[in-house]
Amino acid sequence: MSTRNLDKMMAPRSVVAIGASARPGSVGDAVTRNLLAGGFKGDIHLVNIKGGEIAGRPVLKSLGELKQPADLAVIMTPPETVPKLVLELGERGTRVAVIITAVPGEDNAKWRKRILRAAQPHLLRVVGPNCIGYAVPRIGLNASFGPGKLRPGRIAAVAQSGAVLAGLADWGTAQNIGFSHLISMGDMTDVDFGDVLDMLAREYETRAVLMYVEGITQARKFMSAARSAARVKPVIVLKAGRHAAAARAAASHTGAMAGSAAVYDAAFARAGLLTVHGLGELFDAAETLGHGAAPRNERLAILTNGGGTGIIATDLLMDEGGELAPLLPRTLGVLDKAMPRGWSRGNPVDIVGDADAARYATALDALADDRGVGAVLAMNVPTALTSSVDAARAVASAPGAKVVPVIGCWIGGPEAEAGRRVLHEAGIPAYDTPLRAVRGFMHIVQYRRAQRALQRTPPSVPLARSDTGLVRAIVAGALDDNRIVLTEPEAKRVLAAYGIPVVPTEVVLDAGEAAHAATRIGFPVAVKILSRDISHKSDVGGVALDLGSEQAVRDAVRDMTGRALVLANKARIDGFVVQPMIKRPLAIELILGAAEDPVFGPILMVGHGGVAAEVVDDRALALPPLDPVLAEDALSRTRIDRLLRGYRGRPPAARAAVGEVMIRLSELIADVGEIAELDINPLLVDAAGVIALDARIVVRQPSGQERAARFAIKPYPVELETTIVDREGKTLAVRPIRPDDEPLIQAFVRRLTAEDIRMRFFGPIREMSHEQAARLTQIDYDREMAFLLLDGKDLLGVGRLAADPGFEQAEFALVVASDRQGHGYGTLLLNHVLEYARARGVQRVVGHVLRENHKMLELTKRMGFKREAGRSGEPDIKVVKPTASL
Repeated sequence: MSTRNLDKMMAPRSVVAIGASARPGSVGDAVTRNLLAGGFKGDIHLVNIKGGEIAGRPVLKSLGELKQPADLAVIMTPPETVPKLVLELGERGTRVAVIITAVPGEDNAKWRKRILRAAQPHLLRVVGPNCIGYAVPRIGLNASFGPGKLRPGRIAAVAQSGAVLAGLADWGTAQNIGFSHLISMGDMTDVDFGDVLDMLAREYETRAVLMYVEGITQARKFMSAARSAARVKPVIVLKAGRHAAAARAAASHTGAMAGSAAVYDAAFARAGLLTVHGLGELFDAAETLGHGAAPRNERLAILTNGGGTGIIATDLLMDEGGELAPLLPRTLGVLDKAMPRGWSRGNPVDIVGDADAARYATALDALADDRGVGAVLAMNVPTALTSSVDAARAVASAPGAKVVPVIGCWIGGPEAEAGRRVLHEAGIPAYDTPLRAVRGFMHIVQYRRAQRALQRTPPSVPLARSDTGLVRAIVAGALDDNRIVLTEPEAKRVLAAYGIPVVPTEVVLDAGEAAHAATRIGFPVAVKILSRDISHKSDVGGVALDLGSEQAVRDAVRDMTGRALVLANKARIDGFVVQPMIKRPLAIELILGAAEDPVFGPILMVGHGGVAAEVVDDRALALPPLDPVLAEDALSRTRIDRLLRGYRGRPPAARAAVGEVMIRLSELIADVGEIAELDINPLLVDAAGVIALDARIVVRQPSGQERAARFAIKPYPVELETTIVDREGKTLAVRPIRPDDEPLIQAFVRRLTAEDIRMRFFGPIREMSHEQAARLTQIDYDREMAFLLLDGKDLLGVGRLAADPGFEQAEFALVVASDRQGHGYGTLLLNHVLEYARARGVQRVVGHVLRENHKMLELTKRMGFKREAGRSGEPDIKVVKPTASL
């Protein structure tokens, strides 16, 4: 649905527990005890058909005894009672119901549908069922049967597994780590990960989000919410169920990867989420994030009383892709004066085994004064010479600990445990092994790197010739012929129609025609069997290479025909394919493909190609749509990319050309939804470029879906490109913004006057930074839109619209070039934005306009906007227009 009414879950004023109980060992008893003991300041009502009293509180026998509807209901009654209770709650005005009750087996789906039918007419949001409840420790609310003692903090934990959530909560108490929210998702009948992420993205009290995921529903909503949340705070996810018992049968290499954990990994990476692979890693992330360690930069200084432990930590840091901080000469000089003669004189900073508390504090302060140090990993191994607890106290109280983030690693048993406890109490993350400590630090670094990677500006891609009509005709012909697999020549015509280089191909019927075709083409040639029933030609000996004469071609055709009759005796042989042998001795074989994932829709794959593609198993996945940056990122995640970069005198291959093919495939599967699976194998690539030697395409009947509906990330909406005529009769172009428009936007802002910049951005901007421009150009087309008004290459103005997740409301923003105002361009743009809002189903459009922006206030008044009353003294005025009035 959306985030509608979920504010009543995040901060309810009243709660009703239905099924409250005092019977020891029951769920009702556990939830009731937690609810009453948490310190919640709002009203708590208890309901049980037996009535009575619990902990001195009256127990109502029915909801009808409530004088006012509660914001939040917690249901833990028998399954057959739940749908009726949900209906009654909705009718009475309750906004959120957390359903703890569960129904196992085949009846679960029908039961959940009954719950949803009861809730939806009243906009009652349902969390669960089959969950342990949820908690907001900050307000003393614990409506769960998880651990009772919860610390407030700034990490949100969201899990499909109640056991995992309870484990995180209990572990947090032991580690002195608090949570802003603990949310058990259960079966996600209504409220899902996308809804919760949308809420948590806007929650100031939440610094980071930990997620345990078993499966995703509504992939596009999830990706939009995840991308939005990850832009403002770290989101770390543990995906369970990574190894399926069996993969579905697929006709292509790429198709076999659909539904795999690799697809989830690709989706999470595209959204900017950090993936971990075990509860230990998730706890490590919570340790660092929970104590607010935010490095100044990505370089780590290691402070230790043991050389060996420092070396181990350094190795682990390098393994994780981290970087040691090079110490400034001034820092080395300070340490040289304060440390004993045997100190390491470098990073790691080994202050020797007899290091006492004062030495730790002095060294930490020196490292904190070095601006090249992003964070300090303070390590200690207990010795009989000094106290580990005193060392921990010194680190915790050192002035430097307030200047630079400190991560503790106290290695050992009881003595080290006592030191870790001191650090925890001081708000410093503390680990028991170097691996966990380094990994905790690297989670923050990887988040920062991921955000930078997602904000890279792609170069412009030349418009390619694409003949979508031809492709549709080829596909329709195959489907009319009751074929789901295109022939190799048909597949190559499809690729060529989208500008992908392919090897010339001739189709023949017999050995004689093959020999004549080979003579025309020129020797040597390759001959392949052509059959709609044979998926992989090499498996039946259906490929012959490097044939140098007519007789060799005739013999090859006869031999492969005989082998096919033995190895695939039911296959129909439609003919043979003759191609020139492509002599590119330095070329590397890749495989590129596309398939449809059941959750995330279309996916693209690139990797090591050739007949050994499955055995080598070197491939990377990416979610379309792609641009050159995203395509290069996918390619760089393969092992074979090291060869493509050049080695031992071999020149680098045309990696950019590979990326261009990936982009063309992305466009192809967006334009032609009938393509279910596609493989190019091999795609030869060398310094001269790329060429597809073989291709396989699986097709299906049209689904009737809108062009972009299958994609988890909405592609660039080319259908919104249009023209508009100004009041002087001149035709102007209007199109959605693209990521490669960053230079255009930066140049446009430089042309604006200081006053126009203030009116648009509510403050001064000397020079628009890359980060600011990336945020404006790299938008989520499903929730945002920015239209550029262009006169040729001259940008006249920009009109924006940003909708809330449920499209109840969207906010507009508008700016016209300072030197082109007074021509009606603002009216044209705002009208275009409003028409788009109406088409998307937005219920009302709002804007915030500075009080002194008289031009914009006059424009909005002319366009039918009404002013909403605000507090006096506010610098801006809110203007509102229902789209129904358009």
